[in-house]
Amino acid sequence: MQKGLAGKTVILRHDVDLKPGNSLKVAQLQNSMGIEATYYFRIVPESFDKNIIKEIASLGHEIGYHYEDLALCRGNFDKAAEHFEKSLSEFRKIYPVKTICMHGSPLSKQDNRDLWKKASYRDFGVICEPYFDLDFTNGIYITDTGRCWNGDMYSIRDRIKSGKQMNFSTTFDIIRSIESGTMPDFIMQNFHPQRWTDQNSEWLQELIMQRIKNIAKASLRKIRN
Repeated sequence: MQKGLAGKTVILRHDVDLKPGNSLKVAQLQNSMGIEATYYFRIVPESFDKNIIKEIASLGHEIGYHYEDLALCRGNFDKAAEHFEKSLSEFRKIYPVKTICMHGSPLSKQDNRDLWKKASYRDFGVICEPYFDLDFTNGIYITDTGRCWNGDMYSIRDRIKSGKQMNFSTTFDIIRSIESGTMPDFIMQNFHPQRWTDQNSEWLQELIMQRIKNIAKASLRKIRN
């Protein structure tokens, strides 16, 4: 992943915030369809499952570090840099991680990307952080943050300035844009596998919990702005 990507390019990204088992199911489905994606796991217990990480990697998918070290270390930059190095080392015992992506940590005052104001992820052998290293001048970022494709109002930090403005209310809107040829040549699409399920009870639980979270996040944005 880098600036200046040529031709039609889709970066399929998954943030594994919770329920890594859901990510494994998605990874298996993608593998059966010949699709490769990048899975960003957090270091916290609710995400970091060594066996699942190994299995997803064995299916041909990339594994990355969904870092939140500055938030976990309450804004202490020195401790956060040490925590990042230690956490990345734990990941690399399983997979040779080369890309990282920040976790939004909406309840924290810390923007995890601020760690790189005093350190450089390249010093750790990292080649890409999409919020810094991808050029969206002629592309778009599509994410299911807030459990919707147009949930910018509910996003604390998961936003990217794009040269293209497109609004998708449903997954079918995305499909129609692809079929009609109106989709830009460069897309990064992120969805959180924890939100996607064919189990009715789990689907309903996610719906209710996300609506509660969206109200809280919208309020936080107003307060912080």
